[in-house]
Amino acid sequence: MTRLFATSGLALLTVVANSAQVERPVRLPEVEFPARAAIEASIDRGCAFLKKRQNPNGSWGSARQTKGLNIFAPVPGSHRAFQLAVTALSTAALIENKCDDPAYAAVIRGGEDHLLERLPYLRRATPVAIYNVWAHGFGIQALVRIRDRLEEQSDANATRLARVDDLIRHQIGMLQRYESIDGGWGYYDFNAHTKQPSGSSISFVNATGLVALHEAKERGIKAPEKLIKRAYDAIQRQRLPDHSYLYGEYLKWKPRRGINRPGGSLGRSHACNLALQIWGDKTITSKVHKICLDRLIARNGWLDVARKRPVPHESWFQVAGYFYYYGHYYAAFCLKTLPEAEQPLYQGHLAAILVPLQEKDGSWWDFPFYDYHQQYGTAMALMSLRRCLPSGGTQ
Repeated sequence: MTRLFATSGLALLTVVANSAQVERPVRLPEVEFPARAAIEASIDRGCAFLKKRQNPNGSWGSARQTKGLNIFAPVPGSHRAFQLAVTALSTAALIENKCDDPAYAAVIRGGEDHLLERLPYLRRATPVAIYNVWAHGFGIQALVRIRDRLEEQSDANATRLARVDDLIRHQIGMLQRYESIDGGWGYYDFNAHTKQPSGSSISFVNATGLVALHEAKERGIKAPEKLIKRAYDAIQRQRLPDHSYLYGEYLKWKPRRGINRPGGSLGRSHACNLALQIWGDKTITSKVHKICLDRLIARNGWLDVARKRPVPHESWFQVAGYFYYYGHYYAAFCLKTLPEAEQPLYQGHLAAILVPLQEKDGSWWDFPFYDYHQQYGTAMALMSLRRCLPSGGTQ
């Protein structure tokens, strides 16, 4: 892997120098790992849920099913962003798991068509609410999978493939438009409400964007180097010596606040580690991934205690319920970077966490969020479990 950017700064040097002393759980819990058949059955049930819950226009999710306390979401733009982000995740999950199943062909095509038709018109809801950055990031990931699927088809539609490529470039352009003045991205601008957002750069939003942009780069569609470097540098500034990450750059003077400590960073560390590693940071090693994976498994309760709580950040370490499946999603990506011989341990543990949490209707969810939560939770769990399948045949 080519190292794209040089790392610098006292904080990062401290990380490297003290990596051997970083706290790591003494041991992982003793649990029975689900068999391959059990994981596959769980995936089948989750995919069936998404198939059943798809909207007639091919999307997933809606602004229905409100509760007493709803998050700040100016209409209609916020919900356009939420629905497109959830549709992107759901489409990506079904492509990964059911692209060869004729029973899902129309469902997947419906999700693809919705993204191709609606993503080009997505903008921020207001100068304050910039939720669209999530849809641009997850949208690129879905479009990459649509592109891969088209290329695998013997009778590939060249016009449709060109349309997908153009939309990936367009979404990269939208990430340029809504880039924070600090580099990277945030989903709020509570500062000056400027044309280029003046809100804080948020570590895990930066990571989401960088992972998506790297997937596009691997398909030959490159983002401007300056855009990448600014987001990369923003994550580096938010990186702490114990492999935790600030929630956002606005907390740089409060690095020991609960949400920034290991227990509060459990849902963010994996995404940030992955983003830095794939863009060339050689200090993110397998050892670092294992430290953070061990923490996620051994201290999963810090995330789980917030799961399904209706108020954001009300739990210990200021953890919000919606950290849960996001954190496991990127943890699954991280475990696939490990040497192949070291992957089964973490695959088994992640599967042992996720499979029992599946609801009776086949969904997974972590935070009551209008009518989006079951869909995004299910999509993230499905893509996580896909990476937990043991290699080879049955187990």
